[in-house]
Amino acid sequence: MAIYLTKESKVLVQGMTGGEGMKHTRRMLAAGTDVVGGVNPRKAGQSVDFDERAVPVYGTVAEGMAATGADVTVVFVPPAFAKAAVLEAIDAGIGLAVVITEGIPVHDSVAFTSYARGRGTRIIGPNCPGLITPGQSNAGIIPADITKPGRIGLVSKSGTLTYQLMYELRDIGFSSAVGIGGDPVVGTNHIDCLAAFQEDPDTELVVLIGEIGGDAEERAAAYIREHVTKPVVGYIAGFTAPEGRTMGHAGAIVSGSAGTARAKREALEAVGVRVGSTPTETARLVLGLLDARQPEGS
Repeated sequence: MAIYLTKESKVLVQGMTGGEGMKHTRRMLAAGTDVVGGVNPRKAGQSVDFDERAVPVYGTVAEGMAATGADVTVVFVPPAFAKAAVLEAIDAGIGLAVVITEGIPVHDSVAFTSYARGRGTRIIGPNCPGLITPGQSNAGIIPADITKPGRIGLVSKSGTLTYQLMYELRDIGFSSAVGIGGDPVVGTNHIDCLAAFQEDPDTELVVLIGEIGGDAEERAAAYIREHVTKPVVGYIAGFTAPEGRTMGHAGAIVSGSAGTARAKREALEAVGVRVGSTPTETARLVLGLLDARQPEGS
C-alpha cells in the first residue's frame, strides 16, 4: 500500500521540456514512475527520448489526460506561470498536482490551493520535493536510490531533512514519503498525511518533520491526540533560530514563544510523540520503537 501515489499512477510533467523538467523526468522514469506525457503548448505533437523511451508532449493537461488516462501532474513551470499551469490542471480534473516550483507568490498559492479544494484536486506543495512510494512511483525530485520499500511513513516540511531521514532509515524503508513544502500556504499539510498514514495498513510508524514558524505542528499534535493510534516520531528544525527573524522557506518567522521549535516540541511531546534533537537521534528513536513493537523471537 501507499498514500497518494502508487505503481498504477500515470504521471504528466508540466514543463517537461525545460532543463529541470528533463532532468527530473529522466530520474522519475528510472525510478519506475509511469510518466505518460509532458505538457508544453509550444511543443505539442513532439516527443522527448529518455533512454529508449519516447514520451509524447501534449498541448494541454486536458489533452494529455484524454490521451493517456493520466491522474497525476508534476509541475516544473517557472513561478510567474505556475498559477496558470496549476489552474489548468485543476480545470482538467487531475486528481493530484505536485507543485515543485519555488518562489511562487503567496497570493498565487492561496488562489490555486483554494480552487483545488473546491474541485477535488489534491495539491502537494508548492516549493516541495514531491512524494515517493519506494519501489512503485516517484513524483518530484526526491532521490529514489536512498531508501527502499518499508514500514515507515514520512511527512516533512523540509526537502533536505526528508532525504536525510530516508537515508538514515534506509535499512527499514518507507511506505511513502511526502514533502509537503515549507511555504506559508501549502495544499497538503501534516494532518492530511497523518490521516492517510493512519489508514494505510502497511505504515507501522510515522515520522513527522517540522520547522519553526506558524502553528502547523501544534495543530498536528492536537490531531494526533484525537485520531492517530500509530506511533509518531518527530523532529523540529530551527532550535538555534534567532527570535523575530524570517528564515528558510518563505515564512518561518518566530515571535515570542509562538512558532518556536521549543513550543512545537512541547506540543508534540504532550501527546506522546517522541521528538529527536537531531535527525540522527530521530532515526534512533524510530529504530527503538520499531524494535520494541517486534514480537519476541522475531
